[in-house]
Amino acid sequence: QVQLVESGGGLVQAGGSLRLSCAASGRTFSIYLMGWFRQAPGKEREFVAAIRGSGNSAFYADSVKGRFTISRDNAKNTVYLQMGSLKPEDTAAYYCAARAGVVLSTSPSNYPYWGQGTQVTVSS
Repeated sequence: QVQLVESGGGLVQAGGSLRLSCAASGRTFSIYLMGWFRQAPGKEREFVAAIRGSGNSAFYADSVKGRFTISRDNAKNTVYLQMGSLKPEDTAAYYCAARAGVVLSTSPSNYPYWGQGTQVTVSS
């Protein structure tokens, strides 16, 4: 079992940057593949990025590739999402999620553990 708490959301102008953090409980953080998802009003939750437990493999949705960077600090049980060149269409609630193992999945249904979400609003 792992509990996740996101932070770092807020209001930012288009072109700006934000860094989201997700702190995890538990002593086995490194066994979990960590993902970031987002959900805009009236839309389905969508994959943003994921990183394996070792931190040496990261994956991104095409919509954020080159603008967002996912990273993790296993000593701090924390995963980060550095977001740059933000666009109004990046506005959403952002969630971190965890699944055990190394197999990547972009489907929210394959992640059993979720945080409560943090809102990111990008103004034009």
